[in-house]
Amino acid sequence: MTVDIAHLRGWIGRSETSSDSVTSAPLRALTATLDRDDAPQQPGEAIPPCWHWLYFLPMARQSQIGPDGHAKRGGFLPPVALPRRMWAGSRIRFAAPLRVGQAIERTSHIQDVRLKEGRSGPLVFVNVRHEVRADGVLAIDEEHDIVYRNMPAPGEPAPAGVPAPDDAHWTRHIVPDDVLLFRYSALTFNGHRIHYDRKYVTEVEGYPGLIVHGPLIATLLLDLLRRELPEARVAAFSFKAMKPIFDIAPFTVCGKRQGNEVKLWARTPEGQLAMDAGATLA
Repeated sequence: MTVDIAHLRGWIGRSETSSDSVTSAPLRALTATLDRDDAPQQPGEAIPPCWHWLYFLPMARQSQIGPDGHAKRGGFLPPVALPRRMWAGSRIRFAAPLRVGQAIERTSHIQDVRLKEGRSGPLVFVNVRHEVRADGVLAIDEEHDIVYRNMPAPGEPAPAGVPAPDDAHWTRHIVPDDVLLFRYSALTFNGHRIHYDRKYVTEVEGYPGLIVHGPLIATLLLDLLRRELPEARVAAFSFKAMKPIFDIAPFTVCGKRQGNEVKLWARTPEGQLAMDAGATLA
């Protein structure tokens, strides 16, 4: 497939702004989904890092949904024709906590659109910067990497992974059943069919099972940190998706503290590195 990168780069500089409020119902729902027994958060209480992903949800009309469950291409994001889309990673700075009851606003900018040639064809990387303000004050500054790619050729082997580290201080085993994936999709209003439609993901996109959401894995990594260091405050967090995780077997989230830095990673059932992440403590 030919990619008209000059046309796609015309989206660089586009921006959009949306408003929301930090309501408590999504927080209670994610608490239940992560199997936590926390008391309901009260007005004014700070929410955990990356739980801002529960807000500013995509609200495309049903008639504007594409065949993969995402909004049709060509709105705020450039109309990349490559069929597979993945949240490849993020780099996030937490300048101030979001608190229950606050009015929040997010301004998003397309910072870059790049074309690379991968082993199986073209890859298009879209970099989006999100700035979240609470009551007018910058609270979160996030860079979000999206990657688009072709479907693999029939019989093409999956890319070889790299072994996950084996020196974790903390581990937790996660059973990614389809109920967990459905609940997270519902919480984030994520219509991408690879996370809940087994017929689509196996017969159309050719994966062996439902795919665990990248931001869900990242949230589970931060949740591991929170379980082990409940009083810690995260000042920055970054993650990079390395290999998909499917709902066909349990996987492991791992962590290791090194001073004010915490190395976090997810390990596939086969022992490969699925997500490489790190947090800086305040």
